[in-house]
Amino acid sequence: MGRDRRGVTKASESSIQITFQFRGQRCREKIPLKPTAANLNRAEQHRAAILHSIAAGTFDYAATFPGSPNAQKFADSQGQITTAETYLTAWLAEQKKHLKASTHEGYSKIVNNVLLPALGNLLLSDITRRKVRSLLDGIGSGNKRLANIQSVLRAALTAAVHDDLIEVNPMYGWTYARKEAPKSRDKIDPFSPEEQAAILACCPPPLRNLWQFMFWTGLRTSEMVALEWGDIDFLRGVAVVDKALTSAADEPEDTKTTSGRREVKLLAPALAAITSQKSITFLAGGPVFSNHITGRRWDGDQQVRKSAWIPVLRKSGVRYRRPYQTRHTYASMMLSAGEHPMWVAQQMGHADWTMIARIYGRWMPAADTNAGSRAESKFSTQGPGKRKAG
Repeated sequence: MGRDRRGVTKASESSIQITFQFRGQRCREKIPLKPTAANLNRAEQHRAAILHSIAAGTFDYAATFPGSPNAQKFADSQGQITTAETYLTAWLAEQKKHLKASTHEGYSKIVNNVLLPALGNLLLSDITRRKVRSLLDGIGSGNKRLANIQSVLRAALTAAVHDDLIEVNPMYGWTYARKEAPKSRDKIDPFSPEEQAAILACCPPPLRNLWQFMFWTGLRTSEMVALEWGDIDFLRGVAVVDKALTSAADEPEDTKTTSGRREVKLLAPALAAITSQKSITFLAGGPVFSNHITGRRWDGDQQVRKSAWIPVLRKSGVRYRRPYQTRHTYASMMLSAGEHPMWVAQQMGHADWTMIARIYGRWMPAADTNAGSRAESKFSTQGPGKRKAG
């Protein structure tokens, strides 16, 4: 009568025992049936159905074996979380109060468009590296996108460990990446002085002020949208940049990094633009640059691109580049003029100047052939006309 190899065996004269693996643990349950040949066959079929539902992520322990101690064992304090979809959805909602709106929007896209369709029906404890690898293998994206997906899943599973819903995070200490060709350098395509003049010449005053300010401060569009009159210090000639507004947010949020919070020196063209803008929006208070059509604050960087950038470029006849190139234009002008890379980095909100050197190196003046001679003359005992120390 014994059928241990099939996970079904006689338990007593009036019951049959079924054995199976669930959430990494060996489970044994008794069925109140006499262990006849027919009933053993029925038990095998029942076990097969259980294994199928476990694989599909639809197995409900309490419904299948009501009253079993294991049903309580596999339940969490809020009821039974049966699928990854339930947990990931709840976790994502919880994150909303901790993340910037734009960041939460990115998380939502990953959870709803990537993780739930592929892993949602699995039990949380059934998510393994093999299954994650299989998911990522089928995504035709670069490693940066794959890393973002893994970052979200890793954070969610770490929270699940802390909530005692799973014992270990399968993503801990592991990252999936595929071999990629060397990345091309960042595409920098600044606007020439002639192109800048053509753009500004065809703008009505509000937009001329806006784009002249952008060319001469290097602000991101999202930072410009969030800029308010209270951030302009005319006495010191600086703009305080400490917030940004993207299309994903309802109101300005803090900048991403500490270095992003900065004071930007208002060079003469930028100061002229901001002074001209005073007659348009200063008395109303609030944002420095508002939607020239509605008179209200821009909804975000995408609205600026569609309503205030694309039409201007078409009218000016200047080749299209995205608004971010105004920031590259500022950097290239500053470096070409010989401004110190560290100062440029601080103005643009970078933590150090290594990124400036990497991205904008070709705009930096060529090295002085006499570089080092002043230090050599002042401090060296080995230079021309210097005697070795005795």
